[in-house]
Amino acid sequence: MNARNVLLAVDDGIAEVTINRPDKLNALNESVRSELTEVFDDLAGRDDVKVVVLQGAGEKAFVAGADVSEFAARSPEEQREVYRHRRVYDALAEFPKPVICAIHGFCLGGGNELALACDIRVADSTARFGQFEVRLGLIPGAGGTQRLARLVGPGQALRMGLCGDMIDAAEAYRIGLVEFLTEQGGHLAKARELASRMTRWSLVTLKLVKKAVREALERHLSDGLAAEKELFLEAFASEDGREGVQAFVEKRRPRFIGR
Repeated sequence: MNARNVLLAVDDGIAEVTINRPDKLNALNESVRSELTEVFDDLAGRDDVKVVVLQGAGEKAFVAGADVSEFAARSPEEQREVYRHRRVYDALAEFPKPVICAIHGFCLGGGNELALACDIRVADSTARFGQFEVRLGLIPGAGGTQRLARLVGPGQALRMGLCGDMIDAAEAYRIGLVEFLTEQGGHLAKARELASRMTRWSLVTLKLVKKAVREALERHLSDGLAAEKELFLEAFASEDGREGVQAFVEKRRPRFIGR
């Protein structure tokens, strides 16, 4: 990738994607969103990548929000046209492999929505979270009501959306906005540790687990259980599924090939 605002490094099954606009606190403008979408679309088809770790460059922020100056001059019709196109938040949410978000510093507005589109969030003690759209006379438009409410519950989502306050990392961990909390600077190491543990398993299985949990969020329980059964059968019929069962019986480590 020849992207200026997004950096990519791949090693041992793990892709590290870095939003690289530290002078602007990694604020999401059109270029960043486009490059990030392109990188994730590329990684979706790469057999050498099982897990992605997403982070922000610099010392101050994961992503401090959307670049407000970019849409300030748009008319309502122009903004509606922008929303007709596929957005980076959806590209992340629909990405078939696990995505771990490593968060430090500011994670605000569109940055928080980007983190919400990931699968697991790891924050260090410097992280600060908020949905500030109410301060601009707006509401979140990329998951800051919908994904947030599903993650932390409607009460906490309303608190963040209506008050426009910033919460610290400990509070974010307490309400379930992040799954892991580390000391300052420890977020990336923890994210890498989790990613490394995941790479031991079949890519088929990783994708199916993610798909099954997504079904839980979008369906009635009975429909979700039916979908889970079918996904289990898909795993059972895979080469890796047969290999994993046989390896257990033979008391050896499985040799997964991703099929």
